[in-house]
Amino acid sequence: MISQILLPVKKRYNADIFPNEFTMLHLEIKEKIKDAMRAKEALRLEVLRGLLTAFVNELVATRHTPQETLPNDAALNVVKRLVKQRKDSMEQFEKGGRPELAAKEKAELAILEEFLPQMMSRDEIKKIAIAKKAELGITDKSGMGKFIGVVMKECAGKADGNDVKAVVEELLG
Repeated sequence: MISQILLPVKKRYNADIFPNEFTMLHLEIKEKIKDAMRAKEALRLEVLRGLLTAFVNELVATRHTPQETLPNDAALNVVKRLVKQRKDSMEQFEKGGRPELAAKEKAELAILEEFLPQMMSRDEIKKIAIAKKAELGITDKSGMGKFIGVVMKECAGKADGNDVKAVVEELLG
């Protein structure tokens, strides 16, 4: 009882009981795992379980308990990280002459991409980049890193970094 008085009590929000819009992706993945089990989709189940494990690892890394639910923004960051890993793996397997492993990575990538928001097209990125170029007054490649950073911040995670880089190089090139 004394320890309760001396230590501040951190209230935890159990999203499994009271879900809100900030934790919906984590709960959606749990439901999709059940659906994959019922449909006996082995690859989908494997990918979704790996994704849920990555969510729990992220919770533990940020000093939360594994029973908590990851907020949507953190969950999207985890999904993006896993998508990037799959793309890198696919590229390495293709370079190494292992098309069967590259095909598996591609299938896993397709499943993971279902949970990402729609990415911006190059035309939309170009509109933002042109506006930011005029705002910053950048005319040569010396400010390219800063320019890319500003455009990425403006896109707020809805644009692929490689697309942004290509558009910026095109504008400055």
